[in-house]
Amino acid sequence: MRAIKIVGLAGSALIVAASVNAWSQGSESAATSTATQSTSKSAVRKANHALSKRVSQALSKAGVDTTGINVLAKNGAVTLAGSVTDASQIEKAGSVAKGVSGITSMKNALTIHEGGNSSSR
Repeated sequence: MRAIKIVGLAGSALIVAASVNAWSQGSESAATSTATQSTSKSAVRKANHALSKRVSQALSKAGVDTTGINVLAKNGAVTLAGSVTDASQIEKAGSVAKGVSGITSMKNALTIHEGGNSSSR
């Protein structure tokens, strides 16, 4: 009877030791996974910013007035938002942006800025 208790206690100790080791490995791998995700998010943000900047530079180089244009990039999808002075600038901005490498899709949401006096009397 005493031998059965000793074997039972030894078995229990082995199970506890194995559980602690398994738990430790799981938390280490979770920490590594979290670090990888943080790096990935940072890399994605940098890539989005770089694409947005390349599109803005291409628009300026092509003679499009970028003063009222916001270039939003997310995972290769680019949106042109804001306003320009005439309709020809909308079409030109769209075609120039489509030609920038790294763009997977493009949405042109530019509008024509109506000039005029905005002050009230």
